[in-house]
Amino acid sequence: MDRSDPRYHAYVQILKEELIPAMGCTEPIALAYAGAVARRTLGELPDRVTVQASGSIIKNVKSVIVPNTDHLKGIDAAVSAGIVAGDPDKKLEVIASVTPEQIQAMKQFMDDVPIEIEHIDKGCTFDIVVIVHHNDEYAKVRIANYHTNIVLIEKNGEILEQAKVSGDSEDGLTDRNLLDMEHIWDFAMTVEIDEVKSLLDQQISCNMTIANEGLKNDYGANIGKVLLAMDGDNVRVKAKAMAAAGSDARMNGCELPVVINSGSGNQGITTSVPVIVYARELHADEEKLYRALTLANLTTIHVKTPIGRLSAYCGAVGAGAGAGAGIAYLCGGGYKEVIHTVVNALAIVSGIVCDGAKASCAAKIASAVDAGILGYNMYIRGQQFYGGDGIVSNGVENTLKNIGRLGKEGMKETNDEIIKIMIGE
Repeated sequence: MDRSDPRYHAYVQILKEELIPAMGCTEPIALAYAGAVARRTLGELPDRVTVQASGSIIKNVKSVIVPNTDHLKGIDAAVSAGIVAGDPDKKLEVIASVTPEQIQAMKQFMDDVPIEIEHIDKGCTFDIVVIVHHNDEYAKVRIANYHTNIVLIEKNGEILEQAKVSGDSEDGLTDRNLLDMEHIWDFAMTVEIDEVKSLLDQQISCNMTIANEGLKNDYGANIGKVLLAMDGDNVRVKAKAMAAAGSDARMNGCELPVVINSGSGNQGITTSVPVIVYARELHADEEKLYRALTLANLTTIHVKTPIGRLSAYCGAVGAGAGAGAGIAYLCGGGYKEVIHTVVNALAIVSGIVCDGAKASCAAKIASAVDAGILGYNMYIRGQQFYGGDGIVSNGVENTLKNIGRLGKEGMKETNDEIIKIMIGE
């Protein structure tokens, strides 16, 4: 792709917008971020708090451990951490630096301060409102549509900041409609490495560090360790085991940062770690690894965009397909092998539902990575799924449209039922 092509600079910018570090599962961290901004706006430690959250936020925060809280879970823990110990300037690393004294202070805050939690539906799948009070004063912060998108800051009736919210539209971000597999492939093969190197170096460092941490210590259900003990240590097993181990650690309170993809640390881990494992096994040079990660990351973003940030459709599925694309390229595949890998992978595991962030995400990640690897190995052996096989259509872009429709529209009622189950309705 020529640098004069508008897509070239758009793709670089999309990677910059999506591949950012986050410490902790991103939905509770978004709540902590809102809490920290609200506390700073109020200027006082609040004496009561109201949290309003969409169903998908409630689902994704309910069961995951909030880091730097001494293993607390839930919306009240996430918001309290931000209010008591958060640095709002650090955004998705808002509670990355918390002292033991602050952990005790947030526990005391949760004991002393009423925190009311309300389920809201204002037409946004991703919607957080935090209102903090001190005597007769209040501050309100709203985040909508993506994790750092503050659309309202209000204090004592005065609007300090406000942005228009239109459904699930992600106004302000680079247009993801510019993405398609043909141009993603072209860009990944031709991008000047220096334009993506710092982003990918951070992804390699952070995501492999947490994957190794997950294998080293005891986190959640230890899916990564189970896979290695069960199936051995060949590259296919190691790729999915290390991705799962990263999620083991992240979902269970590990205080290490992850470079996310499409707003999710699990998706960032799933997209990148298997590709890095394969590159090292195959002794790929640095440039080939960077191109493989560029391909994998943009493929994941492309699959996820029409589905939306939060859905009943498990985000690891698209990330596993993205990893499969990067692995196919590392193994010598060209454009045809890559797109058939993506279609095959999505055809295999598109039924996995998202029932929130928690320990079992690691097992879903392993299945998604396995599907990506299987999808490639099917195609190089002359096997594939064809248009008309379920949700598979002729042409990769048509299949991806079907996936987006399934995840965004078809699974709305599924998402509602999952939320009702999780909140006990």
